[in-house]
Amino acid sequence: MTPIFLKIILFSLIPVFTMTVSGIIGIYKKTNGNVRSLILHFAAGIVFSVVAVEILPNVVKEHKPFQVVIGFVLGLLTMLLIKHLGEDKQKETVNTSGKAIPMGLIMGIGVDIFIDGLLLGIGFSAGEATGTLLAIALSIELISLGIATATELVGNGVKKDKSIGIIASLAFLFFISAIMGATLLHNLSDSAMEIVLSFGLSALLFLVTEELLIEAHEEKETVWHTSVFFFGFLVFLILGMIV
Repeated sequence: MTPIFLKIILFSLIPVFTMTVSGIIGIYKKTNGNVRSLILHFAAGIVFSVVAVEILPNVVKEHKPFQVVIGFVLGLLTMLLIKHLGEDKQKETVNTSGKAIPMGLIMGIGVDIFIDGLLLGIGFSAGEATGTLLAIALSIELISLGIATATELVGNGVKKDKSIGIIASLAFLFFISAIMGATLLHNLSDSAMEIVLSFGLSALLFLVTEELLIEAHEEKETVWHTSVFFFGFLVFLILGMIV
């Protein structure tokens, strides 16, 4: 095992830890609707910033419109399918137990985490300093996603042990994708990577506009809610500039 690969493993565990811990805190510390909305706005701002700062520039610089269209359309169709299947399952679950897992949101966050892990693995391949700072930035993002996921699961009446299992699984997905980013996908052709990143671009835009913000707007909107969205965007923007 090379030193750089060992560092990727160690640093990828930091976001895994922060998401798991923040998720558990979110499960056991009850939040009202207003706080839940603020958390979702903040998470949406960070995810949107990830799209603008980390993914979009990498997609544009390759100048491969055909691959972008393929990846973007596949990402959109995948998220629409997940949303459709999730809504059907949610109706079915509500009819039987009154407790439903928000599948669309969970799958969207899963895609976000998977792409983040890939970026970390690839980032370390580009340079140790870049990978380290990116790990810090993604750790902050996953704190917000952990809390947002927890509040949604608790709000939908999902049992605590099941909620912890879901959050831990999502967090572990980051570790898996980081390893993939450092090994398998790092050797992909530029065209194939363009499709992967365009897929993530589309999926994350869907997550922000069709899941996080819609859930956040269930509460009455105030200037503070809007400000938190832009604050989340600014946080990751600054971190991206430092990286």
